[in-house]
Amino acid sequence: MRITTTQPLFAWETLEDSPSLQTLRELLRSFPDAALLIALRRARGKGRDDYPVSVLWGTLLLTIALRHPSIEACLGELSRNRALRELIVIPSEAKVPKKWNLSRFLEVLGHEPHRTLLKEIFDTMIRRLGEAVVDLGRDTAGDASGLNARPRPEGKKKRSRSKAAPDVGLPAPCGGRKEYTDDQGNVTRIVEWFGYKFHLLVDVKHEVILSYRITSPKDADNEVLPSLLRDGRANLPAGRIRTLAYDKACDDGKVHRLLHDAKILPLIQNRALWKEQTEQLLPGHACPERRRDGNSNLVYDQAGTVYCYDKVSDPLVRHPMSYLGHEAKRGTLKYRCPARHEGWRCPMDSVCNAGKSYGLTVRVKSAIDLRRFPPIPRATKQFERKYKGRTAVERINARVKLFWGADDGNITGASRFHGFLETVMVVHAGFATLLASAGRRDPAQARWGTMKLSVVAKALRAKMTA
Repeated sequence: MRITTTQPLFAWETLEDSPSLQTLRELLRSFPDAALLIALRRARGKGRDDYPVSVLWGTLLLTIALRHPSIEACLGELSRNRALRELIVIPSEAKVPKKWNLSRFLEVLGHEPHRTLLKEIFDTMIRRLGEAVVDLGRDTAGDASGLNARPRPEGKKKRSRSKAAPDVGLPAPCGGRKEYTDDQGNVTRIVEWFGYKFHLLVDVKHEVILSYRITSPKDADNEVLPSLLRDGRANLPAGRIRTLAYDKACDDGKVHRLLHDAKILPLIQNRALWKEQTEQLLPGHACPERRRDGNSNLVYDQAGTVYCYDKVSDPLVRHPMSYLGHEAKRGTLKYRCPARHEGWRCPMDSVCNAGKSYGLTVRVKSAIDLRRFPPIPRATKQFERKYKGRTAVERINARVKLFWGADDGNITGASRFHGFLETVMVVHAGFATLLASAGRRDPAQARWGTMKLSVVAKALRAKMTA
């Protein structure tokens, strides 16, 4: 079953309410975590089983879902709350795990094969959503931000009672720095942190994470985006992604070529690379020997906006040409004389529009420069409108980092950090599944404890039980 929506299905504002036992029960049931639990039991071997891996896993999930500031806080609530203990099959208060049990468990989660299995849980849930919700992933946006981690105290050796392997294949935390610039390339703000870099590809309508990467702060956005996009496309039906918005960090020729080949429309802000020049003659339309046909007055700026010069007036006047659309079959952008299109008199009319009742029409091949001439030009209202969807990334970042505690900076060790963050991603996908199942409701009347499942729940439940 697939559904088409005109409004977001995912009413994230209801997360402000404290989840009821019913909601938590549905959340725990939504995770396809059988393979992970089997692998965790296998890793434990024949050791003591005072605290089953299912209990430790459930405790970690509840810590995140209930927004506890620390694992200790969740353990305290489990000691007091019998109903909550029964939810994750803790038989008595005496059987509530200790803090060090969860610390070791987090370290184990951050190692292979558990880290890969956590990623597979997330991917499976997003694929289910993508099949059930027909517009999920249609319009996307990407971003990268810093995640704080606690540095290991100097002079102290790593002590671990865990038998887990070293942090193989994991980026080590280090100092990160990000500069924000204005349109002129001037630095307006600097952000510094110690930890990791968190890359996201999200659906801008439903505010759901489609794929993610945790890297060193030194890894550039344009270098990570190809793998981020590959995972996002793999989690969605073929051809689902139509647009991708990103800031100027991904204004790169290779990125634009990647999106062009994948038939994804780029909504990427332009980097200011021209230091002195402000414009260039439009290739193919500015040859001196063709001066008489009027095309020699066409130029473009570094954002790809096409202009025509009124060379009769003194001083010369530059007008942005009227954009008529992208001709996909031709691979061109179509522009028209702005005076004829907008209905005003231009002194160059007799030169540019001689013998042309419709007025001068110019076609610019995108292949000239994919960065400068994307299918949706940067100077258009369409680009401005669609690029605004990128604000969804900021809301998702806040939800992951602040709401669910991924950025509290209290976790030491790469394996523990990755184990925790991968679990946060699983919880995000779980809540998205519940919200999609519940449908869009009036937030004032929405209560987690009285959540009613919509028809899309049938499609999701069918996938969950398959």
